[in-house]
Amino acid sequence: MKNTCWIVLWISLALTKSLAQSATANPPFANWTASELVLSNGVVQRTIKLPASEGSFLTTEYKPVVGTFRYFQKTNPDFQFEINDKIYTGSGDWKLVTVQKITDTKQGDGAAVTLQSKDGNVELTINFLLYPNLPVIRKSLSIKNLTNEPVRLESVDVEKLIATPYYATTFSWICHDYGRRRSIGPYDGNFQDALLTVHNSDWQQGIVIGNEAAGVVKHTSVFWDEPAILSGLTHKNARFPFRKYIGKGELFTTPQVFTMVYNNHKDPDEILNTAVPDFVRKHMGIRLSELAQKPTFVYNTWVPFRQNINEKLVMELAKAAADAGMKEFIIDDGWADNYGDWVIDKKKFPNGLKPVFDYIKSLGMKPGLWVSVGSASPDSKVYQAHPDWFVLDENQQPANLHEDVQNMRTACFGTPWRGYIKDVLLKLALEYGLEYLKLDFTVVTSTYRFGNKVTGCYAQHHQGHKDHHESLYSNYEEVWKLFDELHAAKPNLFIDCTFETMGGLQLIDYAMLKHAEGDWMSNFNGPDAKLDLRVRNMAWWRSPAMPATALVIGNPEMEDKGWEMHIKSLAGALPIMLGDPRKLAAPDLKKYRAYADWLQLMENRHQIMSYRQDLPGFGEPMEGMWDGFQRINTETKQGGIIGVFKHGATETKRMITIRHLDPAKRYQVKSMNGKVVASLTGQVLQTTGFPLTLPGTYVGELFEIQGGPESPVSPRSPGVVPPVNRSQPRSGLGGNE
Repeated sequence: MKNTCWIVLWISLALTKSLAQSATANPPFANWTASELVLSNGVVQRTIKLPASEGSFLTTEYKPVVGTFRYFQKTNPDFQFEINDKIYTGSGDWKLVTVQKITDTKQGDGAAVTLQSKDGNVELTINFLLYPNLPVIRKSLSIKNLTNEPVRLESVDVEKLIATPYYATTFSWICHDYGRRRSIGPYDGNFQDALLTVHNSDWQQGIVIGNEAAGVVKHTSVFWDEPAILSGLTHKNARFPFRKYIGKGELFTTPQVFTMVYNNHKDPDEILNTAVPDFVRKHMGIRLSELAQKPTFVYNTWVPFRQNINEKLVMELAKAAADAGMKEFIIDDGWADNYGDWVIDKKKFPNGLKPVFDYIKSLGMKPGLWVSVGSASPDSKVYQAHPDWFVLDENQQPANLHEDVQNMRTACFGTPWRGYIKDVLLKLALEYGLEYLKLDFTVVTSTYRFGNKVTGCYAQHHQGHKDHHESLYSNYEEVWKLFDELHAAKPNLFIDCTFETMGGLQLIDYAMLKHAEGDWMSNFNGPDAKLDLRVRNMAWWRSPAMPATALVIGNPEMEDKGWEMHIKSLAGALPIMLGDPRKLAAPDLKKYRAYADWLQLMENRHQIMSYRQDLPGFGEPMEGMWDGFQRINTETKQGGIIGVFKHGATETKRMITIRHLDPAKRYQVKSMNGKVVASLTGQVLQTTGFPLTLPGTYVGELFEIQGGPESPVSPRSPGVVPPVNRSQPRSGLGGNE
């Protein structure tokens, strides 16, 4: 009996010790007293003054834990919004209700502070989340209406931080347009600013602002009307104003804004290539990260066939595409007899689409289909039966938001349309076995129109919005719900939400990424090197702020004379090809399959489709320059791929360095045919690199970086092999060897 008691006591003590150690190893990221909240994960710290009986809610310090940080004043109003034209801000009078610990499913940990306004009309909860080992603070506002009537919420700044005088506002670079375009002075952002960086090169400090709001209702400004950084939703005087009506006792939670403060960075691209993609990939909750198998080589029928497709043609294309090694086969527009009803055109497909999809699958490819998610023809049965489901313009007339023609109507997602189109898409996905849906055309605003008069919905009877301004926000939210419902029914479905659906030219953002896997970014046409430059430029422009595999960049054609450069350029994004593969000779089909197999091998070996970084020493792709990318797995550090391109440059030789590898590990640099061209440690690859010669004018190469066992770093024996020279033409994989 004594032995049993001792065993029980020992187990109890051991369990207590284990729990204590666990708590010590993973302490909470939020701690508070009656007057102060401290958010810290050991990397970043934010201190907030809490109101006592009544008072202000102010950020008094926000900085990296180690080192100095000069950007913000000691009293920051933290947030601001308007309800019925009355301004509420952290600098006002609030009563503290409670502080509670909160978490999310992606390792987020933090606190939610609930306040009540002095006038008793608003209960506000400010939600903060931090993540392990990253300088990220993610924030949202939950606003509850305590009045007896609906209220109008507008001009929401989830973050409002005040800059220190002169040096911050005068000497900072504003890196906007996905962190890629640099300007100085006041900056008022637009829908392309899902992410921007404010960087002071003298201080080597800055702040990243990531806005998770959707499409045209996101807003971030820097030093615009005051020396402040604001990020949240568009203001009521904006071109696309945000508005939300909150009913009596109802709660509205804003989209999140994430910020990262940093120091000791000479260049803002450093954090853009490290902490930003790490957070997005691991903690934001994007759909791409949920996919067990990511696409590596896609074919789409749009160019050159447009809507001129039929069963015979598609089956012929599918056979040729499969011979070329394609992994996904997407049937674009032209399969239905009208927009809206989405009934298969039996003149083109007399046996329906099911046998076509089955044939595609029998060839080892995943089938996909194009559908316009919010459009209907005026003569469609759905429009004739339910005209009240569709957008009205400001004159209360039916509207086509997509373009200035009346051969189409745009559905309003604030109506039962969402349930209708959901049933259509679920039937295609579940009964027909679709694995990929390209969902297209305008749902809120158009890429091809100017001004804001033909946007949103002015209908006065739609359940989902009370007026036009509210429809701009609510229709995006309903589209996201639709995508979530499709994923709930088919978790591995790849949804390609086009930039036309997003409402801006080549627009992609974090809101979309949390509900769809990809975004058709472009329609670039042409057989020559100009197309390849545009592909690489678009991939560079949007990444690494946006995951490269979400960038679906059309329209390179398979039979183009320079098709190998198409593939090499697309390897930095989501490789997708169009064109007519039936025109390819057997040797070219064999070479295509070798590329396809290599890309799949790289994904299997290194998970390259989850990563992309800038290649050191190379900037934006442009005429007369070299450019490149790397897709190195920063989790395993076992390697990945790099692409190096010479686009009309005069010099023929460059040193190629690679970052984000293990300094002590030895890596082999291999050409696509498996030939080892260099064997170097990670340290030497980062600091010295290997020489590459590229004769010719418009050329490029892909290489695998494959790690072996760890090796001591020895500066006397770096292991460099003779320079890689791509001067002798050959007929194998990889271009010139």
